[in-house]
Amino acid sequence: MRNRKMKVADFHCDVLSKLQASPDIDFTKDSRLDVTLERLLAGGVELQIFAIFLSAQREKVSFERILGQIESFRAQVATPGGLQWLRWKEETTEMADRPTGWGMLSLEGVDGLEGNLFYAQLCFELGVRFMGLTWNYANWAADGVLEPRNGGFTEQGRRLIEWCNRSGMLLDVSHLAPAGFWELAERNTRPFIASHSNAAAICGHPRNLSDEQIRALVAMDGRIGLTFVPWFVRDGGGAKAEDVLRHIEHVCSLGGSRQIMFGSDFDGIDAWVEGLEHPGKYAEFAELLLAHYPEEDVRGWLHGNALTFLATNLPSKPSHP
Repeated sequence: MRNRKMKVADFHCDVLSKLQASPDIDFTKDSRLDVTLERLLAGGVELQIFAIFLSAQREKVSFERILGQIESFRAQVATPGGLQWLRWKEETTEMADRPTGWGMLSLEGVDGLEGNLFYAQLCFELGVRFMGLTWNYANWAADGVLEPRNGGFTEQGRRLIEWCNRSGMLLDVSHLAPAGFWELAERNTRPFIASHSNAAAICGHPRNLSDEQIRALVAMDGRIGLTFVPWFVRDGGGAKAEDVLRHIEHVCSLGGSRQIMFGSDFDGIDAWVEGLEHPGKYAEFAELLLAHYPEEDVRGWLHGNALTFLATNLPSKPSHP
């Protein structure tokens, strides 16, 4: 085994909803979490994206609950001795000097914004930098991927797209219905990402992306965060780490080697890919990748492609007189 610890960027986990539900959880090492500070360090994870997730199917959604998860991140994750909070393009150049790692905030589904763009602006000012437009079903902005009618954006949703393009909020199409994906591809002025989705040609789950969608992401220089949800990796579940390689190879066959990154969905799942049960396993996964692919490609998939996207597309820190 090669002793080459590689940096990792993971674009999706659901720790914050667990912290909101159980404030006594210790982020540093609590066994109730997949993602802990201890495991991030063990796996070489330099950057972890933390999703703010509210499910209209399970609970009453509100902007107050979004604020609660932002506070959980501030109070329990982005703390002295914890993770540094990444918000601005200029900070991407500082990452190499901060060995304990970085965290970012994303919003998974805009339901809790209640159709209010002022709330969206507050999220941006409070440090949220990615916005997933839906979860699996319809909300005030657009249809999710499991909504039977497969609709695009509402008028309010189109105004949200325009606001995101003006403000610098980046967009995430994981969970968005195909009609919405293609409408966003026409309307958005900047590349977007799919933070935690796989290739539908390899595993036919509706949350995975078609070849046409992957090619569109490649053409705009967006990103696809291959995910470790077992039933997105292999039809019927029961996936092993080696099964993720089939998705890597397929995206590469579509010209997407420079678009691949990872979005584990840790803490959003109750079954795991064998060998990828938590972020501490990333070191072993890197060795598996190195056994099959050139080191330059592996470094890109684990970290480089994600960092390049952020360095190019994050908003610049405002200058104050």
